[in-house]
Amino acid sequence: MTIFVIPPQSGVGFKIKAGQTLAVIDPEGEQVSDFVAYSADDTREVISSGRSIDYASRLFLTTGDILYSNRSRPLLTIGRDDVGRHDFTLAPCSSDTFRIIYGDQHPHHGCEGNLKRALAPYGIGRDDIPIAFNVFMHVAVDGTTGKIKVLPPLSQPGARTEFRAEMDLIIGLTACSAGQSNNFSFKPIHYEVS
Repeated sequence: MTIFVIPPQSGVGFKIKAGQTLAVIDPEGEQVSDFVAYSADDTREVISSGRSIDYASRLFLTTGDILYSNRSRPLLTIGRDDVGRHDFTLAPCSSDTFRIIYGDQHPHHGCEGNLKRALAPYGIGRDDIPIAFNVFMHVAVDGTTGKIKVLPPLSQPGARTEFRAEMDLIIGLTACSAGQSNNFSFKPIHYEVS
């Protein structure tokens, strides 16, 4: 099986078929991957955090949970999950994220920019990029105030999360560009399709 490498602070786009398994792998530990999915038949049908969280009745999705589309159809089912803690509430980082949160005067284009570039060949633009399933991202939520805090990922070197495609899909994946999400170190993400 071929392992593909996403270099630090970059992204890729590709297609997978119904029934195939996509494994997202953190080869060095503490690296997030923003993950988006679209129906290959109609890219207006896209992964939906709202539908997925609503139907699972919890914020932290893991093995056995389904990632639904905005049309309430199953896109992917989570299989093996070595970490069990991912984020499905925060948008992909962008130049605005770096400007507003970090105060950068010359901000990086972030995961949003990387997804835009990677998905452009499929006719998917910036405004078509939804909230991502942020694989390995560790966001703590205060049960009283609802305040969030981004913590270092819990993923160890070699950790993987597998997703079974429930329909033909276009996938976007990144090696996240936000320092806070990755314990202020940028590393690659690996993936394989079987």
